[in-house]
Amino acid sequence: MKIDLKKLAILSALLGFTGFELQAQNNTDVNSISTKPFQDGVNHWYHIKDEGNIVNPVENQPQYAESDYTKIADNILLFQRNNGGWPKNYDMRAILTPEQVQKVIDTKGILHTTFDNETTYTHIYYLAQVYTVTKNEAYKKGCLKGIDFIFDAQYGNGGWPQYFPLEKGYSRHITFNDGAYMGIMNLLKKIIDNDPNFAFIDTKTKSKVTKAYEKGLDCILKMQIVDNGKLTAWCQQHDEITLLPAWARKFEPPSICNGESSDIVLFLMSLDNPNEKIIKSIESAVQWFAASQIHNTRVETFDAPQFESKYKTVTKDNRVVNDPAAPPIWTRYYELGTERPLFCDRDSKYLYSLAEVSRERRIGYAWYTYSPQKVLDKYPKWQKKWAPTTAIIKQ
Repeated sequence: MKIDLKKLAILSALLGFTGFELQAQNNTDVNSISTKPFQDGVNHWYHIKDEGNIVNPVENQPQYAESDYTKIADNILLFQRNNGGWPKNYDMRAILTPEQVQKVIDTKGILHTTFDNETTYTHIYYLAQVYTVTKNEAYKKGCLKGIDFIFDAQYGNGGWPQYFPLEKGYSRHITFNDGAYMGIMNLLKKIIDNDPNFAFIDTKTKSKVTKAYEKGLDCILKMQIVDNGKLTAWCQQHDEITLLPAWARKFEPPSICNGESSDIVLFLMSLDNPNEKIIKSIESAVQWFAASQIHNTRVETFDAPQFESKYKTVTKDNRVVNDPAAPPIWTRYYELGTERPLFCDRDSKYLYSLAEVSRERRIGYAWYTYSPQKVLDKYPKWQKKWAPTTAIIKQ
């Protein structure tokens, strides 16, 4: 059947679709274009006070539907800074007011750009997906500019800072916290593994991606913590020069951090044909997770008198309770040297129980995690396939 393009164009105009959007309507892949990876930043924008925001939400800020992916992609391009990176903690689905749009445009030259809170690498992938279904060159250009930002931000040793260009303080450290490092690595792996959404990547760029990825993998293995003479796991942040565990915020001490380490190990376990160094890294971390689990313990959240902190309105509290039926749990931090469960407060004082932490931090931070269980559950199958002569744990 011959299609009358003129009539189709008139129909699309009446329906409010662009040509790109019409093409995408017939592509089932659009259903997988999700804004869920931006949720951490969305939560921060709407619920946590930050005087450093470019724009703040207006009351009842309207949002685009999840299916309005071209409008969301346009927002992503709007927020992209001149260096190719993005600022954190905004809602890419927000229907911005003209005043908000102008403020964002006026700050494109401020290069306060980051990988924190699942920023930049998520924007890059979203643009790649929307380009794949629309072929709008603006999305391809923004995506490639973002990938170049990743190259520019990488340290010579293979790690990535939290912010780039480099700033003063802990943001210069190599950062696993909030998925920064592994988010980048997973994005690069998609390109290397020929994810169809990156089919437009040319040979030269793919070669640079492969080099950055290999350096990043090597740096991960070099940062794994040796504590009391044994290989354990990783810290949330590592010194960008020495690669040793480092302080970040005042309540984030150098320590063995099981939550972030779980994501690292799951990534390593996803690699085909791992070499001996990777196998040793995985098995050492698995052994650490098995040894550091805590039993008969559950964290309970309950209503408590409301008060206003500097950061948010607090209406809840947390407490640790004994529960023989509870599954294994792990604390976020384990002290280097003693390997005791560790807590901290905004004064950087080491504490050894959640009850000692101030209420604002006790309820406002994830002090416990179940993440290592995902590794322990996957280990038997991985071990059978890649390390059949060893078995660190038995289930």
